[in-house]
Amino acid sequence: MPPADKAPKTFLCDEMLKGLARWLRAAGYDTMTCNTGLSDRALLELAIREQRLLLTRDRKLLEFRHAPGNVICLRCNALDDCVDELSTLLKFDWLYRPFSRCLLCNTELIAAAENLYSRIPASSRENAQEVLYCPSCDKLYWHGSHVRRMKRMLSVWAQRQGLRED
Repeated sequence: MPPADKAPKTFLCDEMLKGLARWLRAAGYDTMTCNTGLSDRALLELAIREQRLLLTRDRKLLEFRHAPGNVICLRCNALDDCVDELSTLLKFDWLYRPFSRCLLCNTELIAAAENLYSRIPASSRENAQEVLYCPSCDKLYWHGSHVRRMKRMLSVWAQRQGLRED
């Protein structure tokens, strides 16, 4: 496992931790989710090849020779418990780069062109000041009530480990 002061910024979550992966992306971390059906060995090889820390709940992954330093096996089941366990194991900043990545595909978001604003629901359009765009999956993001709720949750997790919101 990496030292606490050298927490990685790139992760690979197995399919059991897809929900955690989405929240890691919301915090701004480059986080891939594995494809269903990938063998444990292939999953570990992918993490090593891409220099990602593999997050899993599959204890069998710890049996592979290259698992130490490359795999964190979480014991938890609930999202909140996974967040606490990960925050304990790594010096983790839940406000690293909030909402800078696509929650679905992990691509870095860019500023949306004005011609895309018409795709935002009319009820949200007038309050959508900053609109971001995922060039990979063609999704728009803006800071509406959903993002505010998610940011509050990220802030709660950061405060629980003693980090303050800027």
